[in-house]
Amino acid sequence: MDNGNETYFAANKSWFALYTRPRHEFKAAALLKDSGIEYFLPTVLKVKQWSDRKKKIEEPVLRGYIFVFADEDERVEALKLDPIIRCLFEHGRPATIPEWQINNLKAFLSQESEFFVHEGLIPGAKVIINSGPFAGIIGTILTAGNDRSISVTIDLLNRAIVAHLPTDTSFELYKETPPAEETKAYYYAPVDEEEETESSEEEPEDTDDIKDNDKETNN
Repeated sequence: MDNGNETYFAANKSWFALYTRPRHEFKAAALLKDSGIEYFLPTVLKVKQWSDRKKKIEEPVLRGYIFVFADEDERVEALKLDPIIRCLFEHGRPATIPEWQINNLKAFLSQESEFFVHEGLIPGAKVIINSGPFAGIIGTILTAGNDRSISVTIDLLNRAIVAHLPTDTSFELYKETPPAEETKAYYYAPVDEEEETESSEEEPEDTDDIKDNDKETNN
């Protein structure tokens, strides 16, 4: 009976994107954990040079956003938390994110390869990688001369995360994706495991607040 209840509640849960106050992503994650709400906060480690030493700083990959896997009651409960501003909507309803896109992003980031975040979707055809470290990941192939990259997207957020592919990587067509405008990008690189690690909420770098038009995404 318990297994049946677990299956029922899981079937009534979806992934939602929640918009947070600027530089409050980690505080939102801590409060969601305390509330027993499943969440996913994509992060990256970056090396920061202070006056006397280097530190590894954990930063959000998608600034201003955190994902929750929740039913309607949990989604509403999450919105009561102070660091969270609102849930992204689409067509007048809370927008859900396909679970495969969340799992795809988790698998992509687990490779700890160099990548950058592109604001805007990448035009082209979707493929599934058949070999190499990104095997099984669905994304868009970018080609520049002999250099190839793959981008992984969360369509709702209009963001693409891009990493270089090994030259011997094989892939096959998955499905087509619509074109989108190009905008600015943030660049990230893997860090030395021997460096000291701290959260980005301690001695954070100066960053611009999220643009107003981001706040209105799919509203």
